[in-house]
Amino acid sequence: MGAKPPFGAESMTDVDGRLYRRVARTLIGELQSGVYGVGDRMPAERDIAITMGVSRPVVREAMLAMEVLGLVEARLGAGTFVIRLPRKVDSDPEFTICPFELIEARLLIEGESAALAARHISEEEIKRLEELVTAITLENGGENADMAFHMAIAKASQNGAIARTVEELWNLRFTSPECRLLLEQARAANRKPVVEEHRAILTALRQRAPHAAREAMHMHLNAVLQHLLFAVEEEAVAAARQAVAATRERFLRSARDA
Repeated sequence: MGAKPPFGAESMTDVDGRLYRRVARTLIGELQSGVYGVGDRMPAERDIAITMGVSRPVVREAMLAMEVLGLVEARLGAGTFVIRLPRKVDSDPEFTICPFELIEARLLIEGESAALAARHISEEEIKRLEELVTAITLENGGENADMAFHMAIAKASQNGAIARTVEELWNLRFTSPECRLLLEQARAANRKPVVEEHRAILTALRQRAPHAAREAMHMHLNAVLQHLLFAVEEEAVAAARQAVAATRERFLRSARDA
């Protein structure tokens, strides 16, 4: 029994593996037909998901693709707004690897990488991982130690093909425009690598427990998916709460001064 699939994974792909592309093209068509104009706020992702019968990750992927094209802009605390209407060339845009596809692949590969590493990892490699967990804490969310942690596990699997594959997945994380954009949004919403999740992986590796290592890696990557999916939305909620609190304080102050 493995970990449950990531949130929304059951509807992240269709027969060609790219359901989000169809959603993006539908939304682009609505911009072209005048349903939304420049300056208009797009519907909330949850509403689009319900209307189109897809999962939230699919809608987030589609919106990221549109943002990379320069059609919309996500504004923390406000929503997503149309900033440019599509040209003819935008009707059939080029798409790259999207963030949720990447995490789905990492779940499949890095889970098994951790399980295999639990069988072969050396004491020296354990010490290196301990140093990297400390570095993740000291970097306050920096990604260099995070990447090094995952790469060290892949190398500890003693499988060169796995190590090269994990390295390529991390390269895609930094080179795909959609992935870079979502990471920037997550950083703006103060999302950081969770040290406790990395410690859980390290504990399983230290115990040489393949099943526990696989489960800990799956739990970590599922949490990453959730954080990326809801980062912007949670920032909007936080901003709304701050605005309400500020308004309440103004009214209270006015009442005291009256």
